Amino acid sequence: MAELLGERDAYLRIVEEAFPDASLVARGNELDITGPPEVSDAARKTLEELLILVQEGHRLDAEQVRRVISLVKQDVDKPSGVFTEAIHVGRGKTVRPKTLGQKHYVDAIRDHTLVFGIGPAGTGKTYLAMACAVEALQTGSVRRIILTRPAVEAGERLGFLPGDLAAKVDPYLRPLYDALYEMLGPEETGRLIERGTIEIAPLAYMRGRTLNDAYVILDEAQNTSPEQMKMFLTRLGFNSKMVITGDVTQVDLGDGKRSGLQQVRSILTRVPGVEFLEFTGDDVVRHRIVAAIVEAYGKYEERRKAEARS
Repeated sequence: MAELLGERDAYLRIVEEAFPDASLVARGNELDITGPPEVSDAARKTLEELLILVQEGHRLDAEQVRRVISLVKQDVDKPSGVFTEAIHVGRGKTVRPKTLGQKHYVDAIRDHTLVFGIGPAGTGKTYLAMACAVEALQTGSVRRIILTRPAVEAGERLGFLPGDLAAKVDPYLRPLYDALYEMLGPEETGRLIERGTIEIAPLAYMRGRTLNDAYVILDEAQNTSPEQMKMFLTRLGFNSKMVITGDVTQVDLGDGKRSGLQQVRSILTRVPGVEFLEFTGDDVVRHRIVAAIVEAYGKYEERRKAEARS
């Protein structure tokens, strides 16, 4: 009960705030819930789902409580199931989806050969894809992981950076290293990279290759041209899987160039084995203010489009 309600009943207060028409009273190991049936049933379901998480060994926090409440209000059948999905990345560590959108994304990655994860920053698109890739490597489903992203400023600014080409593109690939370090640790990551089991390279290095027995992730795909996107997709080999992630609202190509990620959906929507997943501000799992920022920018873009039409 203490784990369910939180320190000084903090989690109970969050539930009460979410369902103000319901009365929740804790008495020993019992909770009395009264109020209009629809509201009291929703509050009861929230607490039952939180209890399932506690019984399965999850340590609740305020953010997770709010996410369960959100799923209950969306009338999701079993909200606790979203958080009990586990991606095993080794060393006894697991990565879990934190939103319904993330759960659908992980399911799509496991069930399809080619998956596009499209949405704003902070929705876990790349991190979850990499977790699934590490799990596939650990279980022997693939023999290697290939991580790539476009270096969109290669023609202008990389020449001023010190070092060879690998050193010049390293800043673009650093977020991929960071995720691997968190999952596998720096030493294991370094060992796998040295052996070629994990390859991190700019998109240009993919040309002319056929990627067999590989888990391939293209990050920041909004910065690919249509030609680059076609080139990348046609690298897919036997017993391989591809995940493409990006945010179509953050295209850095310039000069009015069209993004390959913006174009590809109209081309591949009905191709078997291909799945598109759209993330929203509800899937942002960074600081709560990030979700508010994403929402504010979305409303701003909608106003601009409305003004342009008028």
